[in-house]
Amino acid sequence: MVFSVADAVGLVAAVLTTASFWPQVRHTWRTRDVSGISLGMYCVLAAGIVCWLAYGILLRAVPVIAANVVTLVLVAVILVMKLRFQA
Repeated sequence: MVFSVADAVGLVAAVLTTASFWPQVRHTWRTRDVSGISLGMYCVLAAGIVCWLAYGILLRAVPVIAANVVTLVLVAVILVMKLRFQA
């Protein structure tokens, strides 16, 4: 499998943007503090990620698919914690 420069840039972007959700997941899990998390924002974000995932599937773009699957899982975890831990 040969990667182009565009593929490499896409993979780096995918890793960085997906990894950006991990600190929020870890912090929320440890503290159970969901007061600073906007339910509406994360619902809209999840819908956007589903659209990007569909787009990646239609294009058969592995970096787009992989990044959005992982990001959707992380966002879903945050949403579940928001619903479970809110007072």
